[in-house]
Amino acid sequence: MRSSPSTCGRSWSISEDSLRRYVFHASENCIQELLSASDTNRDESFTLNDGWKVVAMENGVEISKRRSGSLHTFRSRRVLKSVSPQQFMTVANAIDAAKEWDADLVEANYIKDLEENLSIIRLRFGEKSKPLFRNREFIVYERRETMDDGTLVVAVASLPKEIAAGLHPKQNNSIRGLLLQSGWVVEKLEDDSCMVTYIAQLDPAGWLPKCFVNRFNTKLVMIIENLKKQVLSCPTTAAT
Repeated sequence: MRSSPSTCGRSWSISEDSLRRYVFHASENCIQELLSASDTNRDESFTLNDGWKVVAMENGVEISKRRSGSLHTFRSRRVLKSVSPQQFMTVANAIDAAKEWDADLVEANYIKDLEENLSIIRLRFGEKSKPLFRNREFIVYERRETMDDGTLVVAVASLPKEIAAGLHPKQNNSIRGLLLQSGWVVEKLEDDSCMVTYIAQLDPAGWLPKCFVNRFNTKLVMIIENLKKQVLSCPTTAAT
């Protein structure tokens, strides 16, 4: 790994093999965090001990929040009847259609495919996006895995800023954002239905205003609701 000059700050030139090893190791930890956060085999005492607090219930979507130090973790989940995990993830993983279910997203494109299930992606959000996303671009890895029990996991997190700058130099009019360990967990249920859980971790380096929490809760509800509509619009799916 070697340093290279950049007008936007330090950047690292890294071999594809080194990048693959780094992303694989980082995503392993992210996958375990997502599975732990989405664990539905728990009782009320477990939920309380684990720090999760239900803050909203809207359109069948449960929104929970947990805080550890400056780290805020939001969790949204909903049961989708007669929708298989594969049907849901086919829509959720279609990056070209991502703007259909996340209205704040302006642009999404692949930078590099490291393996069949491991990619580097650029996400760009516009002026009307929620705080911490507004006018920001994110250079993230995305890893897609199927667990032994059929649970599907998509792990997403920002690359270190030096590596990100080496892969895709920051534009002068953009702000390079930081997305911590986030992603999807889709668990298979009876009757070919699924439990969809979306986890988003934020580190605002301080207190989150209540107005932001409320707006972000609405965003989480709408993401799952919009994805459900996308699944329903597919001719091979049927859901209620």
